[in-house]
Amino acid sequence: MYRELLKKDCKVGVWGTGYIGFSTMAFFAKQGVRTVGYDVSPEKVKVINRGGYIIKELKTWLNFPVGPLARKGYLRATSDHNDLARQKAIVHFVAIPTEKEGEPYFDILKDVIRKICDMVRNNEFDVMPLVIIESTLSPRTTDRIILPLFKKEGIVIGRDILFGVSPRRDWFVEGGKNLMDLDRVFGGYDERSKEAVEEVLGIVCKKLHAASSCYVSEMVKSFENAYRHAEITLANQISLAYPSQNIREALELVGTKWNIGTYRPGFGTGGYCIPVASKYVIDGAERPEKLSILKETIRTDTEINLLIARSIARRGAKKVAVLGLSYKGNLKVNILSPTIPFVAELVKKGVDVKVFDPYFTDAEVRKILGVEPLKFPRGLKDCDMVVLVVDHDEYKVPGATLVRNMKKRSHILDNTGLWKEHRDKFGAAGLEYHLAGDADWI
Repeated sequence: MYRELLKKDCKVGVWGTGYIGFSTMAFFAKQGVRTVGYDVSPEKVKVINRGGYIIKELKTWLNFPVGPLARKGYLRATSDHNDLARQKAIVHFVAIPTEKEGEPYFDILKDVIRKICDMVRNNEFDVMPLVIIESTLSPRTTDRIILPLFKKEGIVIGRDILFGVSPRRDWFVEGGKNLMDLDRVFGGYDERSKEAVEEVLGIVCKKLHAASSCYVSEMVKSFENAYRHAEITLANQISLAYPSQNIREALELVGTKWNIGTYRPGFGTGGYCIPVASKYVIDGAERPEKLSILKETIRTDTEINLLIARSIARRGAKKVAVLGLSYKGNLKVNILSPTIPFVAELVKKGVDVKVFDPYFTDAEVRKILGVEPLKFPRGLKDCDMVVLVVDHDEYKVPGATLVRNMKKRSHILDNTGLWKEHRDKFGAAGLEYHLAGDADWI
């Protein structure tokens, strides 16, 4: 039923047009479904309506043009949420932020739910509207926040709407790890909701896994990221416990075992998902005191960047070049970037810090970090320490170029392994090179 209506004149509405929301719109539009996205940002709305990409890196990740979809009316956006009703949106994907300053934050979610309730009360639809939450939720958010809101607003699931939860798990730096190709978990509030969610998601998603309920499906995303958070942080804890040993090499060899992932020591995690995941799990727990592993994970992950900065200051570095403001290579996202507390601690220790990131303007570097931007690679000549935080492609330059643009006896700390092939050249030039996690790196 939904598939047929969406292929005719009804639309998919998307609340929030960031990475998740915009890509939801694009993939459904590509399948011939008309989409309309709501966002409070007029700039995002303008970009989408003229057929552009809200974030340029999505052009490569999506691997298909969105301009023709916008021109044909399959992809449009608005800053008036009532447009979703006027445009006959019968499916509503909720893809709004659920974190603020590194903590679970659900005020925006509550506002969207209230707006959807108003829409359902005030409009007649050809079919019962379907609401699908794509945002990451703390476990039990449905029980604690969403269902009580529906009840307060007089909306009954099964009578007025259908409801499901299916948080996204895409990896925006690698093609093929997207809405269409990745395994997707979903759950419905009841059987009718489950069937409707499966029908709609099946328009785009190739691999669907049905949870027994929406309560189970909302737990999966935060649990899987909490696993990764703990494993990544354990690598750092081991490195701190054995500072004179090459822990990076040992853990890479550990990763050769068929049932163990490869985790390397380095700067703390960043971005929307992993560093907040453990907090989501604790936030929703019935007995949070039992989650001591996750509490220690959060503490270590928060402190590791400060420990690295203090180590650099103890080595006597006076001028430090930091390469990377994004939390991840080849993306312009500085949400919870490990560079931010790292640079702040260096400045606190009296170190002169300059930063280069090809995805950020000089003005953005100054505004976000409060330090001066660096010209790469020639600006490295002024520094006695170079810290490569993320693996942007723009940092892939010949070893000879790097050596030519560095002081003799400068130190290099490579968090990524991007420059390890130049290790011999660095040594021959009198440069001290460390990979994060090798002996005496911190």
